[in-house]
Amino acid sequence: MAAPFEKAIDEHHRLAEAQKGFSSETAPSGEGTEVMVIRYREEEAMYIQASHDRVTVIFSTVFREETDRIFGKVFLSEFVDARRRAIQNAPQVLYRNDPPLEIRNVAGVKDDGTGEIGYITFVLFPRHITPQQREESISHIQTFRDYFHYHIKAAKAYMHSRMRRRVADFLKVLNRAKPEMEEGEKKEKKTATGRTFRVQA
Repeated sequence: MAAPFEKAIDEHHRLAEAQKGFSSETAPSGEGTEVMVIRYREEEAMYIQASHDRVTVIFSTVFREETDRIFGKVFLSEFVDARRRAIQNAPQVLYRNDPPLEIRNVAGVKDDGTGEIGYITFVLFPRHITPQQREESISHIQTFRDYFHYHIKAAKAYMHSRMRRRVADFLKVLNRAKPEMEEGEKKEKKTATGRTFRVQA
């Protein structure tokens, strides 16, 4: 699985070196190399593209349920916010339901319009793919899909357990609110004025 990432990073270094020899006016266009495709599941794939200033990794992932889609958007917006708030050196993360521009012309890319397929883009900058960092970056990014779907399932399980606990608490409150009277038992009740009357269950 790591081979295409290694190839893309090597290609990025080659393009970056080639770019250094040109002035800003005569530099080649910033377009990247050909997109490499890893079809790691029947309907899902990873797309990797190298350019002189970055390596772009795009995941396509299928959300079978509406709740998965909602949880996925929440998690990915947290990735974006965390980078903005605290972790400025993290890779840029983008999420969309239609294919990004980099892969629109790649064979097999689907845009079903239902939102069932999501595209997650990671932009790895040179600081993420230095010789010291590259192995760690590759191992983290290629397991991202499993990490992402695991956390969606864990969040759903947590929400369900909280809902079950809340329902159990409401049932306890309702059971405490019912008057406990034996069948046929008669109880004496008093009104606000002090008069008594009998109530039959």
